[in-house]
Amino acid sequence: MKIEMQVLENRFVRLEPLGDQHREDLRAACDADTTIWETLYPFSWAGEHFEPTWEMLAGNVAKGATQAFAVTVDGRCVGMTCFIGPDRANAVVEVGGTYYAPQFRGGPVNPAAKRLMMTHAFESGARRVVYRVDAINARSRAAVTKLGAVQEGVLRQDRVVWTGRIRDTVIFSILADEWPAVRESLDARLAAFG
Repeated sequence: MKIEMQVLENRFVRLEPLGDQHREDLRAACDADTTIWETLYPFSWAGEHFEPTWEMLAGNVAKGATQAFAVTVDGRCVGMTCFIGPDRANAVVEVGGTYYAPQFRGGPVNPAAKRLMMTHAFESGARRVVYRVDAINARSRAAVTKLGAVQEGVLRQDRVVWTGRIRDTVIFSILADEWPAVRESLDARLAAFG
């Protein structure tokens, strides 16, 4: 497995390597829902937390631990998503670090972005794509299930989030041999958006 960072695009979204040109749009998107960071994310991108979190992500990208994408709609960054910790030896990659401004939730943006990412991952040799979701994040758990991922289990008291809360993490995955059926279902779902 070798996942190269590149622009990924379909008729709903364009995923671009996250860079300084996206910074202010992403800041505005993150500030559009400040309460979500206090309850559902392991770290905050809101307000004064934006710059240190941006730098943390940039460090992870520089180390090769993360590939971060700006999710753009009509030329504007409305959120982000990432490939995290590619495990080349085992052909496993996690899709995570996803956030969208509130007005882009519940429509075609997430399934379109994940369709692009999973296509790229599986075409690059991935055997398994993993999603890790905070157990209390019902919306994200439902979204990952709707993508076609299989829930594998819960890692109890998996991590301490930035607020000090101890998080349980739900693990989902899609395997390469499941991908054709998942892709077909995603395509049908996206077709319904016109």
